Amino acid sequence: MRIPGYLLTALLAAASVAEAQQLPVKRPPKPTRPAITAEDLMSRLYVYSDDSLAGRASGLPSHDKATAIIAGWAKAMGLKPMGDSGTFFQAVPLARRVWDATPVTVGNTTFTYQKDFGVFAQWVPKPFDGADVVFGGLLGDTAVHLTADQTKGKVVVFGFTPELAAKGLQVQITTALTRPVSGAAAVVLPLLDAAPSAVRGFFMKVESISPASSGPGMSLPPVIVASNAMAQALAGGPLTSAKWGTVTGRYTGKVQLTESATSARNVVAMFEGSDPALKGEYVAIGAHSDHVGVQPAAVDHDSLRAFNLDVERLKNAAADGKATPAQLAAIKVNVDSIRVIRRARLDSISNGADDDGSGTVAVAEIAEAFAADKVRPKRSILFVWHMGEEIGLVGSDWYTKHPTVPRDSIVAQLNMDMVGRGAAGDIKGGGPSYLQLVGSRRLSTELGDLVETVNKMQKTPFNFDYTFDAPGHPENIYCRSDHASYARYGIPVTFFTTGLHADYHQVTDEASYIDYPHMAAVSQLVHDVALAVANAEHRMMVDKPKPASPNAPCKQ
Repeated sequence: MRIPGYLLTALLAAASVAEAQQLPVKRPPKPTRPAITAEDLMSRLYVYSDDSLAGRASGLPSHDKATAIIAGWAKAMGLKPMGDSGTFFQAVPLARRVWDATPVTVGNTTFTYQKDFGVFAQWVPKPFDGADVVFGGLLGDTAVHLTADQTKGKVVVFGFTPELAAKGLQVQITTALTRPVSGAAAVVLPLLDAAPSAVRGFFMKVESISPASSGPGMSLPPVIVASNAMAQALAGGPLTSAKWGTVTGRYTGKVQLTESATSARNVVAMFEGSDPALKGEYVAIGAHSDHVGVQPAAVDHDSLRAFNLDVERLKNAAADGKATPAQLAAIKVNVDSIRVIRRARLDSISNGADDDGSGTVAVAEIAEAFAADKVRPKRSILFVWHMGEEIGLVGSDWYTKHPTVPRDSIVAQLNMDMVGRGAAGDIKGGGPSYLQLVGSRRLSTELGDLVETVNKMQKTPFNFDYTFDAPGHPENIYCRSDHASYARYGIPVTFFTTGLHADYHQVTDEASYIDYPHMAAVSQLVHDVALAVANAEHRMMVDKPKPASPNAPCKQ
């Protein structure tokens, strides 16, 4: 019998998921050895990305549990504590934020929080309970000229021109908040329907942990991320610029954010160098210990992963790197058929095995290798597991502002974030020798050259991909991980990563999908680069311009 096309696609998608799941979902830990091995990395990562750590969101008990695991590893290796008061921990202040958002009724339709809309603000906005609604037109339409008087005290609903709708969430939200809306009660943006599941989950969280509020941003209104249906109901119909500036009705709900102080912690340890004249200088090796926690709603793990893998394949095959709406709709129908051959496995925990469980355990494995070496490097090795990368490089920002060694004694920083994948199915151009480098020559040509030299000495050298290091690259990778906090002070950095992939910030980023031999090779390279820097006759020469100020915005 001929298999229908849609079902054949579903079967192939399910087969790809099964093929990728050759490793078990659960695996008991085993003792590790001094050498950097795939087996040791696997043993550590299954522990560090287990469901019991609930996604390691900074500021929550689950992240404290995760950092306790790291500190336990460091203590067992005999590393020196370099945190607060003789401990491995450095406390970092945070704010816990809790939203109270009530349903909104328009006519006969009621829209509810966490289903039809979410709320976003990186500041503490003024609370409101009911307000008139004004339609602000289409963002991107230069013919629209709202005034502050038109938006003051109102809920402002915006739409998007097709050009702006094609841009990312950050651009869309920033564009809305640069309009004259500082006195508005709230801004409503129809972003929810098109948002990826991980982004939807972020907007739907009632509670979040963030850096403490400060600065002029506190005067901005909250952004209500709404479904298209809710935005159109509030605007009184289709979102077109023809009626901008018109009061269209009443927002009947309440939005309020309360904030309280909390904290999380970096883990800091040191392996002391052997040279009396140089051991006061440090080669820093880092990764981020946090991830994004638990999502508000559980999803079918295998169906979601099959869908995302197909999206990734379509994007890699497309000239513009995008999948069309028709292609996405077809995948959704096909993936639903997977349940014919596989029972649903509900999942709500973003385990972050690759992001950045891989970097975290790689740093631990590198530390164990150094600690077991009979010959110590000349300079000391500083290991920093940063909290809060996922909420804005918070831990590395805090550490570089409050270092536990003199900041100018750090001769280089080697950062690992997502080093567990990189296969051809993960990223375009990927394979067994694939590795991205970012930032290695931005401050020090010598450091970039040294990384290349050490790589040539590896058993199987990597083929470095410098694409994402290009100035102005739209992915902005140079500014998106913890090395950027060090580079702003003129400290030479190299960022090692195997790149983004279909499981990035999804509940499907699990230990069973990691390429452990590849990750072991990356870890060995970073170890050997650190050793070369630590034993160099002089510290890495900074021959490129340093940032004018550590407070200046990072530039890709």
